[in-house]
Amino acid sequence: MRGPVAPPQVPLSVTRADTFRDLVQDSVERLERRWPQLAEVDIHVLEVPTSADGLSVPLGSAAPATRDRPARIVVFRRPVELRAKSRDERALLVHEVVVEQVAELLGLAPESVDPRYGED
Repeated sequence: MRGPVAPPQVPLSVTRADTFRDLVQDSVERLERRWPQLAEVDIHVLEVPTSADGLSVPLGSAAPATRDRPARIVVFRRPVELRAKSRDERALLVHEVVVEQVAELLGLAPESVDPRYGED
């Protein structure tokens, strides 16, 4: 019998970039329950940072809101993927990066943003 393997609305494969974006979104949704103001923050995933000092490559960045744009959090996919061996490690690292960037925006310690921060 010939025909489609899956209905057209169901993707046959999901890219690594899509999977990574899902991890970031899951992390943000977990934090939004406690910090509803995150709904006003732009969350982005970029492949790599545009510049690094050569000594260290950031895993994420945060920028406060200005008159012209909302606060912004960026998670850099490739540096995170290179540091995590498995999907579980990647999910944990993504969440830690998001927590750290939220903490920076709010002027809090990461443990205040997520009490489970740093637990394995």
